[in-house]
Amino acid sequence: MWPAFYIILKYNNDHTVFAVPAVSRVSFAAQHNRLTPVRILSRSIVLRWFSSFIPVPVTVKWQERARSCLGALLGIAFTGGSMYLLLGPGANVPLLVAPMGASAVLLFAVPASPLAQPWSIIGGNLVSATIGVTCANVIADPTLAAALAVALAICGMFALRCVHPPSGAVALTAVLGGPAIHALGYRFVLEPIAIQSAALLVAAIAYHAATGHRYPHSARAARGAAGSAADSASRAGFTRADLEAVLKRRSEMLDIDPDDLESLLRETQLQAFSRSFNELTCENIMSRHVVSVSATTRAVAAWALLKRNKVKALPVIDASHGLIGIVTRADLVDKRIFGQFVPFIAYIDGWLRGDALRAPTVGSVMTTDVCTVKTSAPITDLVPMFANYGHHHIPVLDTAGHVVGMITQVDLISGLYRQTVVKAQQAA
Repeated sequence: MWPAFYIILKYNNDHTVFAVPAVSRVSFAAQHNRLTPVRILSRSIVLRWFSSFIPVPVTVKWQERARSCLGALLGIAFTGGSMYLLLGPGANVPLLVAPMGASAVLLFAVPASPLAQPWSIIGGNLVSATIGVTCANVIADPTLAAALAVALAICGMFALRCVHPPSGAVALTAVLGGPAIHALGYRFVLEPIAIQSAALLVAAIAYHAATGHRYPHSARAARGAAGSAADSASRAGFTRADLEAVLKRRSEMLDIDPDDLESLLRETQLQAFSRSFNELTCENIMSRHVVSVSATTRAVAAWALLKRNKVKALPVIDASHGLIGIVTRADLVDKRIFGQFVPFIAYIDGWLRGDALRAPTVGSVMTTDVCTVKTSAPITDLVPMFANYGHHHIPVLDTAGHVVGMITQVDLISGLYRQTVVKAQQAA
């Protein structure tokens, strides 16, 4: 008799795996006559299961990784320093609690996550601290109190829409933090949790602003997506309602803002579209007759050039024909510097300089942050510029950085049409 164990078998024409108790050689032989032997826990299945533990590649650039690390360093240092200055060295309150380290990872490494937004850290930490202190006071058994505190903290964060994973550690700290934490009572909610959460948040906002990063995160909605649902569907193949319906069918929470997801899907579609139209370059479709001005050109003269040439934008160049800005009709209209009058502030400025009639120049009203393309760039690079960022005129530069052309939306549509015709003729 063999010792009792289970042998994994399957039918010839059925992939259903099940266990058959093997109690004797005779019974196994009988099973073997009716079933084909299979490998016990197929090695490929086991390997596939273990491979699911392998993390996906991180696509974050090294510069962004270094920026996140430096931000966490400064954020935690600022938080601890703020507690030291506010409470002094003799305070019986911890200058830093462990959950702040986890919060710093979210605020500085993944600031676009919905779990890292200001309400998430402030609301999540305060709710969890309050629940943790309550459980510690009411329930004598620390294990039961800790388990209940974390579970109720998650419920509270879901209810208040402030889910913040490190807040679970806040609830745990309130229960298992030891006599020093227990002695604080509900004061633990205010100090250290509220103060440290606010200090870390202030540090994150200041650091992201100083390094040119958007925080609090607001999704960069595509300009083209601002139209009607029908227009959105015809362009992108899906609407916001479609996206929300799919998300509601999911049985789990996704760590991505719906606006970011929508923007990502639209950019993916543009990229797929670009892949199929990559023969024509910007040099093939640009307007070569470019009317330009210098920074010292009077704004009134620039307005006259716009009207005379029936264009809506003029590139601003320096002495070497390098691009330094762009001036549009909107720039001149918004600042009311064309036509019959000059703003009062210009008269004051001119009077102080000894020239009461000095009029504003293009350099004082132009936009210096200009979106440009190279002559060798495929025309599909223009699609997201026009579709997502609302540009209407894009200067074209040669290899030396000189302005050699301008591209408008009409030029792009004409180029796409030409390429579509060529593809249709080739297919025929």
